[in-house]
Amino acid sequence: MIGRLRGIIIDKQAPEMLIEVAGVGYEVQLPMSSFYHLPEPGQEAIVYTHFVVREDAQLLYGFTDKLERAMFRELIKVNGVGPKLALAILSGMTANQFVQCIEDNNVTGLVKLPGVGKKTAERLLVEMKDRLKGWVGADLFNPAMPVSQDNVSVVSAADEKSEAIGALISLGYKATQAEKMVKQVYSEGASCESLIRDALKTMA
Repeated sequence: MIGRLRGIIIDKQAPEMLIEVAGVGYEVQLPMSSFYHLPEPGQEAIVYTHFVVREDAQLLYGFTDKLERAMFRELIKVNGVGPKLALAILSGMTANQFVQCIEDNNVTGLVKLPGVGKKTAERLLVEMKDRLKGWVGADLFNPAMPVSQDNVSVVSAADEKSEAIGALISLGYKATQAEKMVKQVYSEGASCESLIRDALKTMA
């Protein structure tokens, strides 16, 4: 089991990054709540990981906090919720916001997430209710938190826009929906990460 990686970020394109550890490059998928906290390529990062082995692939999922990883592990225990959907859930809301949805029986809040229909939302409410009793954790990502301009790469506006759309599609949104979400929040000079963050806020 690979539980933690410490190395240099070689490349990152939401929701994935390539991190080099002792000469080996690991491809890691992260929820956007963790992705926002990554430093720029060339800098060191530490991520807590969950390793999944399938017949056709070996996949690494990364998190900047152990609590977020713990929530991910609880989510994938739910019938019908795989790693991709768990990442989408943790990209659309923080772990604490998800806990609040469960405690409030908030089906409406859950079905706004990509891939979560009414049946899945109801299943989450039933199966997660007992598991999350006594959950204590700090919010890892504040949707209103600005992205540091020191960490924004200089690329064309078209690239930022298309990357943001691509990231939302990777999280499970349909192409037309992703385009609409980004168009709704787009402003000249906005970074890819801020576009994704603001687009996800429109679904909150």
